Amino acid sequence: MTSQLAPILKPLPLTSQRTDPSNHRWGVILAGGDGKRLLTLRRKIAGDHRPKQFCAIVDGETLLDKTRRRVGRMIRPEQTLVVVTKTHERFYSSGVDGETLLIQPDNKGTTPAIVYSLMRLQELDPRALGGFFPSDHYYADDEAFIAHVESAFEAAESRLGPVVLLGVVPGGPEVGYGWIEPGTPLKAHTSRPVFCVRCFWEKPSLLLASALMARGCLWNSFVMVGRVDAFLNLIRRANPDLVEAFEAMRPTFLTPMEATTLADLYSRIPVSSFSDEVLSWRPWEFAVLRCENLGWSDLGETHRVLSVLERKGAKPDWAFQHAPGRSAAG
Repeated sequence: MTSQLAPILKPLPLTSQRTDPSNHRWGVILAGGDGKRLLTLRRKIAGDHRPKQFCAIVDGETLLDKTRRRVGRMIRPEQTLVVVTKTHERFYSSGVDGETLLIQPDNKGTTPAIVYSLMRLQELDPRALGGFFPSDHYYADDEAFIAHVESAFEAAESRLGPVVLLGVVPGGPEVGYGWIEPGTPLKAHTSRPVFCVRCFWEKPSLLLASALMARGCLWNSFVMVGRVDAFLNLIRRANPDLVEAFEAMRPTFLTPMEATTLADLYSRIPVSSFSDEVLSWRPWEFAVLRCENLGWSDLGETHRVLSVLERKGAKPDWAFQHAPGRSAAG
């Protein structure tokens, strides 16, 4: 198996960089998490403690494979990176094409994974627009999701376009999700409503979640679309040391030295959450696209998994009594 992306992916030729803007759309699937939640459920499904993105929770297909298939309908497979972690190799080695893998030596949280993928995209295509997709989400309506992602790309493609998050109209006062409070409408080159972000609220109390829902706040899907340079500028202001560390290893990108240099870097950097350290730091520099009727759920809790299966009329052998406190998907 290819242990690093460098020998396969090459920078886009100049002819491709001058044509259709959609040529510069890239996908990044975030699949490097350790999956500490759903421990009992994962053991029932897979017989071991593999992270949930490698579990066949819905429709007999792993969540990662479902995400790859969904993203593949929007973005060319050869322009999609899958960010994984070396310690999970036995779970992804036979299921993901080597040429799409971006392998982290360790899981240090979402910020390093995002910065690393942004730097690699910038090396491959200086005009790249990146769409970031968590690998453990469910959508009842893929068509609606794809249409909203298309609108997010349209909003982000202009020279001064913002980084756009997909905000899901909530189905209930969910305390396990992050929330986005929309601000004023933005003029965007898309038919769907885009707003500046007034505030991010991370996993609020039930009382606060109810208040946020009443005033039109949205669930944060963590699906993000934006120009690579826009992402990096935002992260650089929030965490300059991390960006500088990756900048220092840029000369090794696409060379045999990349994996060794990356391992050294990861041994020195702390764990970092993109939600806590970037989104919440300067929320007004982000935009949010309001999304309805996606049937979205982050399958990070047992009650959400069982709720999705119940709505689909599915009852796999491992299903057990539904936990209380279910919220509807948005």
